Amino acid sequence: MEIDTPIPLVHRTQIPHTSATILCCNCGAEIDGTTSAGALCNDCVKVTVDISEGIQREATLHTCRDCERWLQPPHQWMTAAPESRELLALCLRKLRALSKVRIIDASFIWTEPHSKRIKVKITLQQEAFEGTILQQTFEVEYVVASQQCPDCAKSFTANTWRAVVQLRQKVPHKRTFLYLEQLILKHSAHKDTINIKETKDGLDFFYSQRNHAEKFVDFLTSVAPVRTKKSQELISMDIHTSSKSYKFTFSVELVPICKDDLVCLPIKLAKQAGNIAPLTLCYRVGTSINLLDPNTLQTSDISTPIYWRSPFSGLADVRELVEFVVMDIEPTGVQKGRFFLAEATVARASDLGSNETTYFTRTHLGGILHPGDSVMGYHLTGTNFNNPQFEALEESNAHASTIPDVILVKKHYERKKKKSRNWRLKRMNKDEGEMLPRKQDQARMDEDYEQFLRDVEEDQELRSTMALYKAEQAKKEKDQMEGVETASTAETEETEGDDVPKIDMEELLDEFEGLDVEDDQ
Repeated sequence: MEIDTPIPLVHRTQIPHTSATILCCNCGAEIDGTTSAGALCNDCVKVTVDISEGIQREATLHTCRDCERWLQPPHQWMTAAPESRELLALCLRKLRALSKVRIIDASFIWTEPHSKRIKVKITLQQEAFEGTILQQTFEVEYVVASQQCPDCAKSFTANTWRAVVQLRQKVPHKRTFLYLEQLILKHSAHKDTINIKETKDGLDFFYSQRNHAEKFVDFLTSVAPVRTKKSQELISMDIHTSSKSYKFTFSVELVPICKDDLVCLPIKLAKQAGNIAPLTLCYRVGTSINLLDPNTLQTSDISTPIYWRSPFSGLADVRELVEFVVMDIEPTGVQKGRFFLAEATVARASDLGSNETTYFTRTHLGGILHPGDSVMGYHLTGTNFNNPQFEALEESNAHASTIPDVILVKKHYERKKKKSRNWRLKRMNKDEGEMLPRKQDQARMDEDYEQFLRDVEEDQELRSTMALYKAEQAKKEKDQMEGVETASTAETEETEGDDVPKIDMEELLDEFEGLDVEDDQ
């Protein structure tokens, strides 16, 4: 068997693939003519083509020195921190023709804070020729110029308000306004006001915009029983464009009933409010009026619409309270929340030693009163009230016999006249107007504020709705240095009233606005 010899395979020579090679028209370097862009090499493309052409290298930013806001053209002012994303976006919007290219990166370059200069490093990317994408980086310098915003200009100019909220309450004391002031401060509801002016029966809050005043009125409606009335006054009118300028006034009236007031309800309203006794005590004023019958511990709420449908005034306020001394007290075992019903025998503190007249009454203070304690209450026997509801109560056959001789309101604690407290409250900056209060008016206002501070100490539920701050340590040390001689007297007075309620340090907040924070550089 013969085997064929293998035939050797002839390898075909590989013909090299040749491309069209041309010379760069700028530097003469050899480049691929099929992929080259504009007959330029890569180095020459980077040198000769500028994709940032038409984008300005300098710009101006306007800021307000007072409120530290930045002007966003045409007339909008925005808040932006230094080197923040908001400020960077504002800087990029200031550059024209920047929307035609693609922004890859943008960042701030550090400059001296006092130099009034802001530098931004921007990286762009764009297709220069077909199939050729360029990326370039350049810097833009911004000059920071000062310009006063319209809001700050109005705040430094008188009579430039656009809306005013007139808050009024027709009562002889300011305790309700003091409590409302703490609620406003806690929720920062006054941050948009341009001025706060104190008047005879209330406060006026001035605003530069109408919606700010409406927002404040909504806040007052949510925390207090009020009724509002709106009015507007035409200031100017353009007959060509029919544009008009108005000033708006919001009249807000608080109910003339305060905490610890003696209230005599109309008999018809008392039956509608759960058949409660007409003679009641107001133990709290929130979004509604909360009333308590001290004889039965029955409570009832009078909502704001019901009250303004048939308004009534209080029978007596806290200025007419009389001090009594508890001679004997016997709890009945009835409890409702923080109220304990008890039967007490009391005598007027001014009658001790002159006569032996005592009064028997029922009270809701059975949990805190003991024989020998002092208590404040309303003395109804022999008192004439000019009140139509009370006159109807005396003429009623069903309720005339239920009028007690004395209604006890709250326990009285012996305090020293000038007590140094470990806590304090914030106050709003108010404009007292052209005329300062008289000496007797100032004394009455100081007395109302001191009574309000005592109510805060005694009522835990009341102070839970407010923000209490720790007293300044420096002021304490100063008082201690100046009052070394009176320290023994203060200690003696403190030991006499050990049962005086005090506020724990855990309930107080630190004051951070007074701290000086320095950056270590």
